Amino acid sequence: MLFFFHSSSRSHSHLFLFLRLLSSFPCPSSPSPPKLKNICYRHRSRALADARFALTDYLHSTRSLPFSHAELIASHSPFSLSLLVSQIPFDPSLPLSDFPRALRRFLSYRPINEYDFFFESIGLSPSSLSTSATTSTSTSTSTPSSSSLFLDPHLLAAVSALVHFGFPWAHLGLLYRGDPAVFRADPDRLLTRLRALESRGLHRACAIAVCLAFPAALVRDADLNSDLDLLLGDITCFFAEFDLKGNNVDAFLQLCQKIRVLYDTGAEVGTMGELMVRNKKIFLKIEKSALAQKLGFFARLGMKREEVGRFLLQNPEILELDLDNPSISMPGYLRHIGLGLDEVAEIAWRYPYVMGKNKLGNLPGSLRAVGLAEWFLCKIVDGNYHLLYADFVSSTSHDEKIESEFLLGMEKARIDKKEPFVDNKLEFLLGIGFGKNKITSRAVALVNSTRYQLQERFDSLLEIGIGYPTLCRMISATPKLLNQSKEMIQEKVYYLCNDLGYSLEYLDSFPAYLCFDLENRIKPRYRILNWLQEHGLLKKPFAPATVLANSEKRFMVNLYNAHPAAPKQWLECFSSRSHRDHYHKNLFTSRPENHC
Repeated sequence: MLFFFHSSSRSHSHLFLFLRLLSSFPCPSSPSPPKLKNICYRHRSRALADARFALTDYLHSTRSLPFSHAELIASHSPFSLSLLVSQIPFDPSLPLSDFPRALRRFLSYRPINEYDFFFESIGLSPSSLSTSATTSTSTSTSTPSSSSLFLDPHLLAAVSALVHFGFPWAHLGLLYRGDPAVFRADPDRLLTRLRALESRGLHRACAIAVCLAFPAALVRDADLNSDLDLLLGDITCFFAEFDLKGNNVDAFLQLCQKIRVLYDTGAEVGTMGELMVRNKKIFLKIEKSALAQKLGFFARLGMKREEVGRFLLQNPEILELDLDNPSISMPGYLRHIGLGLDEVAEIAWRYPYVMGKNKLGNLPGSLRAVGLAEWFLCKIVDGNYHLLYADFVSSTSHDEKIESEFLLGMEKARIDKKEPFVDNKLEFLLGIGFGKNKITSRAVALVNSTRYQLQERFDSLLEIGIGYPTLCRMISATPKLLNQSKEMIQEKVYYLCNDLGYSLEYLDSFPAYLCFDLENRIKPRYRILNWLQEHGLLKKPFAPATVLANSEKRFMVNLYNAHPAAPKQWLECFSSRSHRDHYHKNLFTSRPENHC
């Protein structure tokens, strides 16, 4: 694991989510600038031009920033500039010639937050400006500012050193996202590390691209045989054989970002250089998102993280395949790849929620859901790549009855719910291995939350230790178990295993346990049962399915069978949340005959 790539660690279970996010880097689309209601619509473009000029002059003359820096900040921060202009108390009925004077007067008594303009100008999304402004005052995680609106001199010194070396201003945001410590570094130290990269044989544009993709190269020294040294050795070997020339930083950056995807997946540093050189043409042809998707495909199938990148580079023909869009259909595909009729029939009976159509990109989830991922991966590693060919996959037969039931259920779900939310929930279920069948359409109507939240809760249950096929079976039986926060799910599982003494396997037979309210149903009912058991009034313990699934009336019948006065005790001491703690304090010190 390349722990030095980023200041925050990543969980292995979120590999697919990380790769998906990485493919859409650097940032989401920017929101629209605020409307300038204080400026006549005919003069707004002129007013913004005047504001850019005034802001450049303010940053240069008043704040003593280098003119080139001031001009770049003012020219590349349209959102912050519009926000500034919208706050100026200017009467739209006045002539526009009065606006520059009003702007200068505004700046003279109201200093601007320079971090907002700076962060936007280096390529960060305006939606993150509030976060950036907040973190910029933290000496531990971000820029070296100390509760100030003004750009820190140390930050400006680091930025100047980078820009003078050749870093594009608009790309500095990549360094900030990768490791904000770059902006706290000593300028001389930065230049020393940059020259050390050049001394390895990387010309200047290439060295800049390496730093933008791997900011650790600017933050840490590449000590001999360190992970960073081995990484730079791989990259140097790659570019030396490439024999690329020119000063196009963007072209080198695209190649470096593809290499970054390999290492973020888990490839071992110091071992990939020769393989990358051997497949250098692939790095020119394949898109970063496509490379991430293929790496994620085999990682989700169960291939070890450190082996995925090596496997794909050793078998470059796989990189030519479309592992996302072709359509598969269960159980036809299972027969197609070598399972017998009896085996397929048993799988269809045990895992009906996997049957039906799906995308090839979701095949890892489908195979993990039926416990066949490891078997299938072995077939691929043995060279049966034809099992992933689009014509092979698409030639499988499908059950029209399963498809018609699915379409009917989805039509009903779209009537009851808003269509965009329905599609997102469907994509989540298909991604974890569910097929297009009536069980899936029923689950779509019952689960709530965004696709990301559902995936997070699913991953948290896997991390707890629930097997993949078991978890999918639980969701097919009780989809609503995903309609709660990750933290609440973990609390309920902890209470089941540690307080009640049941194993995780119990959830397979009673997944609805996760749907009951922990504080208002699970704990109160078990408190009175524990009290009855401690005082010898309960002949045998009740399983969670008996305790929780029964209605309040039926539960009190069970209590009455244990002791005639137990229902009264339940109503007075346990069922009411407002009085529970008051009675609970004295309950365990009292004799049973005093209460029952």
